Amino acid sequence: MAARATQRIWRARILLGFFALLLLPVCSTAASTPPQLAGYKAVRVRYGPLNKMIMSVRINGQPANLLVDTGATQIILDTDAAESFGVKPSQRGLRYIRFTQINGQFLPVGFAQSLTAGSMNFGSSPVALRNSIHSGTETGRVDGILGLDILLRYKAVINCRTKLVFFKVDQARRMNLSSAASSQKFTRVPLHREENGALTVPCSIHGQSARLLVDTGAFVTTFHETLLKSLGISSEPTRVSAHFASGGTQRINAGRINDLTIGDFKVPPEKFGVTALPHFALQQGSTRISGILGIDTLYNCHAIIDLDNMNLFLK
Repeated sequence: MAARATQRIWRARILLGFFALLLLPVCSTAASTPPQLAGYKAVRVRYGPLNKMIMSVRINGQPANLLVDTGATQIILDTDAAESFGVKPSQRGLRYIRFTQINGQFLPVGFAQSLTAGSMNFGSSPVALRNSIHSGTETGRVDGILGLDILLRYKAVINCRTKLVFFKVDQARRMNLSSAASSQKFTRVPLHREENGALTVPCSIHGQSARLLVDTGAFVTTFHETLLKSLGISSEPTRVSAHFASGGTQRINAGRINDLTIGDFKVPPEKFGVTALPHFALQQGSTRISGILGIDTLYNCHAIIDLDNMNLFLK
């Protein structure tokens, strides 16, 4: 009995120690060494304009910036940037021999011989190629997207607040963060992976249940305008527009929601984005979502996205 009690205490200390690493304050020096954790490799990210969570990587040995995007199912590169990295569509004669479908678009597929970030080596990887994914200044420039194919393969733990992403390199290591998170006053919300690979969580407004897409690539949390109108929640115009993967642009209004809950977590009253979300965004597999949980709310609520145990922790 004493041995079992000692083992439980030892395990609890490991979990709390791991959580303490996740909650470490981030040094402003970009070159500072990330915290070390057995079985994991940590990579720092930074926030650019429009709340972009940017990871510095090397593609075929060349420096690049990728947007960490849980709303994307795979790696996508801007075609011009990809060409400068030596990544081109696979060809046979004058025809592409491989395509992938993303949001209704067929995109050619290239192949990156190597992809690294800090001390993390992801090896080689196929990448989808698309024109003009993002624009921005040199400091906020991104060359593409780091999507769920890599994040799920390495069971990433993304801390939106401390700007650290932990990748599991020892797949035999099991770490359940729920008890440690509870002791730190976090609320656990189960993540669900839809048929198309999207990650969603349950939510409620005015007692009406709905689901949200968890999307670190979205700069602001945005709800479908039809839902808020049906609940009698008004909105006001803003100067902000959202750009969707299909190439469409929608003006975003702002509406105040006082009783939003995500799982059992009560989100502080706040103004959120309101727009007519396109069909491809609303329909995630067989599930119809009512909004997109963006990086602004994830950051403000100290979100930790655990893709190993499929949990979202909010505080």
